[in-house]
Amino acid sequence: MIYMCLADGFEEVEALAPLDLLRRAGAKIYTVRIGEGKTALGAHGIKILCDLAEAEADPALPDMLILPGGMPGASNLDASDLVDKTIKQIQKKGGRLAAICAAPMILGRRGILEGKHAVCFPGFEKELLGARIEESAGVVTDGCVTTAKGMGVAFAFGIELVRVLYGQEKAFALRDATMRSFAECTAIYHDA
Repeated sequence: MIYMCLADGFEEVEALAPLDLLRRAGAKIYTVRIGEGKTALGAHGIKILCDLAEAEADPALPDMLILPGGMPGASNLDASDLVDKTIKQIQKKGGRLAAICAAPMILGRRGILEGKHAVCFPGFEKELLGARIEESAGVVTDGCVTTAKGMGVAFAFGIELVRVLYGQEKAFALRDATMRSFAECTAIYHDA
């Protein structure tokens, strides 16, 4: 089971692209609202009705936690007791952690990125304590941790999460199926 935590100010594309791809791959993934109620407000005013309210989430259940970036979303996640407890439970059982954009700072501040290759949105590198920053990469997996730079690589982040969970063949098949649709769509709107 996977939890994706959403707090007010999250970057919508960084949450929805990987969420969509993981569900297409068959993942049992739940969005968890960090804060009151079940509706999270994205950084650009998009409201998302989450699967679980914070009080309904059990930090011992998921084998993977996904943290989208955006501000102040990432800071709100960083301050969350539920996020902290879930990270600790996942580490205890050897599960996976994933964060994109500003959210890798959450893992960095907890010492999880020490000695690991990682990326984040430019300007947050100082928060990735002890990490080996990969300047030219958009998405990096090192062991049980996947990090990504930001919204521009949200699709690649989602495909990488499918790869680490279900293997390269399934990830590439999903990538090809969705990219083919994109290519066909853009061919319709070709400028001469």
